Amino acid sequence: MVVTDAESPLLGEITCGTLLQKLQEIWDEVGESDEERDKLLLQIEQECLGVYKKKVEQAAKSRAELLQTLSDANAELSSLTTSLGDKTSLNGIPDKSSGTIKEQLAAIAPALEQLWQQKEERVKEFSDVQSQIQKICGEIAGGLSSEVPIVDESDLSLKKLDDFQSQLQELQKEKSDRLQKVLEFVSTVHDLCAVLGLDFLTTVREVHPSLDEETGVQSKSISNETLSRLAKTVLTLNDDKKQRLQKLQELATQLIDLWNLMDTPDEERDLFNHVTCNISASVDEVTTPGALARDLINQAEVEVDRLDQLKASRMKEIAFKKQTELEEIYGRAHVETSPESARERIMSLIDSGNVEPTELLADMDSQIAKAKEEAFSRKDILDRVEKWMSACEEESWLEDYNRDQNRYSASRGAHLNLKRAEKARILVSKIPAMVDTLVAKTRAWEEEHSMSFAYDGVPLLAMLDEYGMLRQEREDEKRRLREQKKVQEQPHIEQDTAFSTRPSPARPVSAKKPVGARANNGGANGAPSRRLSLNASQNGSRSIAKGGGRRETIDRPAAPTNYVAISKEEAAASSPVSGAADHVSASP
Repeated sequence: MVVTDAESPLLGEITCGTLLQKLQEIWDEVGESDEERDKLLLQIEQECLGVYKKKVEQAAKSRAELLQTLSDANAELSSLTTSLGDKTSLNGIPDKSSGTIKEQLAAIAPALEQLWQQKEERVKEFSDVQSQIQKICGEIAGGLSSEVPIVDESDLSLKKLDDFQSQLQELQKEKSDRLQKVLEFVSTVHDLCAVLGLDFLTTVREVHPSLDEETGVQSKSISNETLSRLAKTVLTLNDDKKQRLQKLQELATQLIDLWNLMDTPDEERDLFNHVTCNISASVDEVTTPGALARDLINQAEVEVDRLDQLKASRMKEIAFKKQTELEEIYGRAHVETSPESARERIMSLIDSGNVEPTELLADMDSQIAKAKEEAFSRKDILDRVEKWMSACEEESWLEDYNRDQNRYSASRGAHLNLKRAEKARILVSKIPAMVDTLVAKTRAWEEEHSMSFAYDGVPLLAMLDEYGMLRQEREDEKRRLREQKKVQEQPHIEQDTAFSTRPSPARPVSAKKPVGARANNGGANGAPSRRLSLNASQNGSRSIAKGGGRRETIDRPAAPTNYVAISKEEAAASSPVSGAADHVSASP
């Protein structure tokens, strides 16, 4: 095999041709045979082929590696694009699919570098957001985690980042709400501790050490456990506040009752104004620091105990005071009692020591309450009795007024009496209805209470029955007087008729009998009997059957016995100036 090669134009340059020529010269000089020379040339040719083959294999391997690199680059480019979720990043890469491998690699390299840089930034953003989420979740759970969050690099899209950021915003809002709630709880605990006289710092530190005033707001615990313990603490303090207020109000009520019983001066009462000022306050209204402190309640308890001991020593005075109050209630209700026997009983109970002072006072308080209840049930009837008696007094006055011979004279104050008389007639005309209503209500009361309604010890129905009988007697007496008056006046009428046909020169026709004579005549016939019927009312006493037929006189402003007022015509029958009276009464 002959190897040919052009000689290099440069002198002294070693080439395959020059080396082969030099080898030929050496062989010629040595005298190598042609077979040996062919053998050596074949060997040289084989060695050259091996070198070429090796180079080709290396070139092929290099190409394969470049192709793998290009493939990896394309795969990584696709992976980064998918991970970042940004398909628009491929738009800036030139299309070199028809160029050489190195040209394609050169075109992809900048895009890969850009995507790698973008990925690192995106991973950092994910890590920051997830770290904050993990931190807030740890604060809510009540534990702080030091682990670095693992970022899922397979999905670094903006959508997922927005989801994490939305989750972070929700957690931040929840943290803000929890922090606000914690601060409200802490403020409530502070106010309650101030009112109850408790140490605020000790109380909140028992819930969580971060809740004291020295810790910053953002560093306070917002965990579920902290919120639960704060809520429980507030509930406990509110219950304690409610119990203390109830206790304080009971003590304040006892103090006021004891003060009133023993007439304690205002100077001593003022010492406990801080106790009594909240006697009617609600739980929410008590906000003064120290208003429900334990020392204050203990102080009030000591004072109540002291007053209780003092009350025991003044038991008789207090009991008699309550007995006086009971008697006054029954007195206003016109209920007959036996105060002497009641006071003797109280004295014997206290002196014997068989009853506790508190039990005696409680029993008397019960009697007072019962007396008030009974007085209240009698109030309506008593008011009507007072109106009835007042009407009877007006009836009595009208009776006296109608008997007055000079009631129509032009004296001073006569017009006022005329007006009063008109009003009295109207009031007297209502007396029958008053009595009927009073009887009906009294009977209804007696049926409801299964007992007789007594007025100062006298049954009211008996009083009303006697009043009815006296009224009937008065009506009969008035009827008799009218008939007697007619009989007495008949001769005078006949005599006047006879004289009217022949006037007398010594006496004019219009002459009338002197007022005095007729007044005396009328007084002799009607006035004594009428005055007798008014004695009971004018003297303020009444004789009433009581018990088994025994009659008892009760001194009180009883109703007068005259029931029906004398009309103007009846007054005219007893007075010769009746015609003029009607004229005067019409124009006072």
